[in-house]
Amino acid sequence: MTLARRRLVRVPASSANLGPGFDVLAAALQLHLELEVVETGHFAVVTELEIPRDRTNLVVRAFERLHDAGAFEFRIDSRIPLEGGLGSSAAAIVAGLLAADHLFELDADVRALATELEGHPDNVAAALVGGFVICQATAVHRLEPPLGLEAVLVVPHDPVRTHEARRALPTHVALGDAVFNVAEAATLTLGLATGDWELIGQGLHDRLHQPHRAHLYPRAAALLDDARRLGALGATISGAGPTVLFWCRYENTGAVVAALARQAAGWAAVIRAPFESEGADVRALG
Repeated sequence: MTLARRRLVRVPASSANLGPGFDVLAAALQLHLELEVVETGHFAVVTELEIPRDRTNLVVRAFERLHDAGAFEFRIDSRIPLEGGLGSSAAAIVAGLLAADHLFELDADVRALATELEGHPDNVAAALVGGFVICQATAVHRLEPPLGLEAVLVVPHDPVRTHEARRALPTHVALGDAVFNVAEAATLTLGLATGDWELIGQGLHDRLHQPHRAHLYPRAAALLDDARRLGALGATISGAGPTVLFWCRYENTGAVVAALARQAAGWAAVIRAPFESEGADVRALG
């Protein structure tokens, strides 16, 4: 009797942009999607999440870029909030591609395929390799998270569609704003590379996307100005929003969580989520 092939894939959430690094910078977070793919001879999607259970499921669509899914059961669980700007779609795409690639030993260019399906490289890269990433046109550079740096997430209950957030962006930006963001992104990158808390806090500001999207989630956007008062190094909108990521030193995280829980009561969840060093992982279970 042939044993059914099984693979367990674990993929982290991610936060893109990180303030000034629009479509360039991202970080992996310790919230994960877990996918178990089992060769059962029939197709099924088993999950308690509010996601499609047919072949339109994003995990399955990604899997089928490499192989037909008709003989497999997909068991999906995830702690990544959906539509919150935390890379849930990138995690699903990466999980499906890695499962197929590993099952059939295809040696596919998973990052390129995932970027094509996702439409941008930042969340995909962070999900695959973990840590902090800098995305160039043809390359990804990784930085290890500084020891003691943590994230606290404020996730509003009312989501914002990514296409609405994209539509809010201007087609042209002022040269001064572009120069401002280059300086901020460089400062943040240097702070992350050297573990300099002051530089990290100084490099979290943005003029290219956050101000243009603030009207889509005004209560969340208003929290950006409160970050230092609450004990954080600073705060950024996660991806297209509406989640806000508060950058914290480990010893201050508890106090920041407590303060944010009071401010977000009734309209958002507060989640402590350390930055994740490990990227996506695949294990053979049979």
